[in-house]
Amino acid sequence: MRASALFFSLLLFACGTPVPVSDAGNPVVDSGTPDAGGATDAGTMDAGTTDAGVVTVLRVRYPAGTQSVSARGSKAPFNWNTGVPMVKENDDTWTLSVSTVSEDFEWKPLLDDTTWSKGPNYNGRLGAVNEVAPHFFRDNGEWSIRWPSFSSTLLGNTRGVYVYLPPTYLENAASRMPVVYMHDGQNLFDPAAAFGGVTWGVPQTMDSAAGDARFREAIIVGPENAGSARISEYTPTADAMYGGGNGDLYLRMLVEELKPRVDAELRTLPGREHTVLIGSSLGGLISSYAGVRKADTFGVIGAMSPSVWWDNKALLSIVAQTGTTRPLRVYVDSGDSGTSNDGVTDTASLAAAYRTLGYLEGSTLRYVVQPGATHTESAWASRLPAAFEFLLGPGR
Repeated sequence: MRASALFFSLLLFACGTPVPVSDAGNPVVDSGTPDAGGATDAGTMDAGTTDAGVVTVLRVRYPAGTQSVSARGSKAPFNWNTGVPMVKENDDTWTLSVSTVSEDFEWKPLLDDTTWSKGPNYNGRLGAVNEVAPHFFRDNGEWSIRWPSFSSTLLGNTRGVYVYLPPTYLENAASRMPVVYMHDGQNLFDPAAAFGGVTWGVPQTMDSAAGDARFREAIIVGPENAGSARISEYTPTADAMYGGGNGDLYLRMLVEELKPRVDAELRTLPGREHTVLIGSSLGGLISSYAGVRKADTFGVIGAMSPSVWWDNKALLSIVAQTGTTRPLRVYVDSGDSGTSNDGVTDTASLAAAYRTLGYLEGSTLRYVVQPGATHTESAWASRLPAAFEFLLGPGR
């Protein structure tokens, strides 16, 4: 498939298929067609069998306090009109085991059998432990400069670090989240700080994930660039004209200084499969490089309009040397317009280098060209939702 066609396919996929819902966002039970669901973030495990049949377990992680938790669903013993009470195991865990369902089904937890969980239905897998950490009330996350003066001993400088926390994280203390590290943190949230006053719209993009579950909710960590040191820190090698080449030390800062603090203070899923690194331009360059040098930490890589041209396209030969520990998924994109055509030819070469390594389009690699797009914050913002769909995976 041509890259431009793939881009439009992604947009269509992102739109999804409309389903009947009430004004409150709950399934319209009279229609018999509840909203669509998918796999949970926590995944599933086998629940076993008994003489009565295959046992399927529903487990809800939520600190409900004095409220009760029930489940409604699409297959008996569940229905969409009256909930089946779940058993409280401890302060934040509710379970229900059933052996009368005979196939996969859709379901949703409710508080006091009146307040539906937010977002689409969950998929109940037959014979599995289906664990979810839902939210019921919040629609929006929050962002702040959590660490205004984050000091790096390795780099010998200080910068602010922006952090976004999703709705489920803020409401549900039992939830844990993947983490997306994004370069140029001042361009992500605040128009007053962003280059040209245009942000990536990260809060709006991430809040939408809590509502429609197109992709997993995630904590966003955005360290600011270091101003005049940006070129040095975001480049893996020295360029004859521009210098630079301090990228290894910058990546060490992320891995050895920033990530430990994030994991210590926030409820993260710290494994590399849940840790994304993404950036644009030189930020895309250093992200792709991190996929070679730090794939044991950053298992998912996003390179938006990467500066492949840097140092006579040294990145291409570096990526070709990728070892056995490599990113699980890689996203690469560009526009095709403006004075540089957004480096579309070089970026295509980078995507080809990943294919040579064995990455497969649509499963472990996604390469997108946005027709008419230039090398701008607004273009990256417009492509971010589809990038997150691939990098983070579905939210249900």
